[in-house]
Amino acid sequence: MKQVYLDNAATTPMAASVIQTMTDQMTNTFGNASSTHAFGRAAREVLDDSRHVIAQSINAADDDIIFTSGGTESDNTAVMQTAWTRQHLGKHIITTAIEHQAILKSTAFLAEHGFEITYLPVNEQGQISLDDLKAALRPDTILVSIMTGNNEVGSQMPIHEIGELLKDHQAWFHTDAVQAYGLLDIDVQRDHIDMLSTSAHKINGPKFLGFLYRRNGINFPSFVKGGEQEDKRRAGTENIPAIAGFATAVQELTTAEKTHRQAKYREFKQYIVDQLTANGVDFEVNGSLGEHNLQHVLNLWIKGVSTYTMQTNLDLAGVAVSGGSACTAGSLEPSHVLIAMYGEDSPRISESIRLSFGRYTTKADLDQFVTVLTKTTQRLLKKQGA
Repeated sequence: MKQVYLDNAATTPMAASVIQTMTDQMTNTFGNASSTHAFGRAAREVLDDSRHVIAQSINAADDDIIFTSGGTESDNTAVMQTAWTRQHLGKHIITTAIEHQAILKSTAFLAEHGFEITYLPVNEQGQISLDDLKAALRPDTILVSIMTGNNEVGSQMPIHEIGELLKDHQAWFHTDAVQAYGLLDIDVQRDHIDMLSTSAHKINGPKFLGFLYRRNGINFPSFVKGGEQEDKRRAGTENIPAIAGFATAVQELTTAEKTHRQAKYREFKQYIVDQLTANGVDFEVNGSLGEHNLQHVLNLWIKGVSTYTMQTNLDLAGVAVSGGSACTAGSLEPSHVLIAMYGEDSPRISESIRLSFGRYTTKADLDQFVTVLTKTTQRLLKKQGA
């Protein structure tokens, strides 16, 4: 039985080129980049070169890139350090109801410490309203944190329009681009983005590594206390092999490659929808199949079959999908994203699965998924007497 992996929004397998880069660096560049001897200088050169590659990918200055342990740390840092540093200017923060838990748990923590949080609602396509954002914006708003694209349903947010709205306001604009980075054209200058979070393992790079883009002039103390690495902005010895591997993954994501992948994934989504329809499966897409979406994410409501039952049966048949965000997969809590989109009483909340494509996904993988899901749905509904 061939194993089919359709959970790339959770994590992606490392590319062979990334593994080779990391192996070479682990073998040959083991010095501490903070050391002044030859071994340290060699590590520093790799660090600087990698930072430049990554900065160029979002049209940022090299010095604006801070390496972190991943998207969660980057999100936590952006939200909480902004709050503590700027509370003398106001204690109001705006975000959305469908952010990743790295944002939502940070804002919940801040709410316990006297900050006021506005959670913008979304429509059934998972989109916010710019009018709602304008109405929520206040003179004492110090931060607006809105994701570039959602990890559960793939909805894209109007990042450029948000940046334009905020460019003359005191609020700093942060976007969680963990799912979008490597797929969309991101330009922090064009879009007036003050801070941006990413994670390497979403683009076939190593786990436990990401970066926080922090625009020149945005200053706050290091979230991680210790040494003076990352120009005193993030303590801890830099993981040179992983950072070099991250840069390799980024170099392979040219503008042409990103456009190609989005087009390929769009075809994949339509193919699955067409095949399930032809097979008589009773389902609906959660969100939209339109252009303003991350095309690698497809969230499906399989009517009459619980998420847990479907996910378990697919797993037993060798097909890996998700019930939502991998970060909440061990929880029995329903998807906060689907609740925000459809309401807590909607059957979609307990009958939906997420599949997500990646660099190595093939049409044969999709065919196997469709076959298994069709048979599983027919069998389970027959058993239930539906």
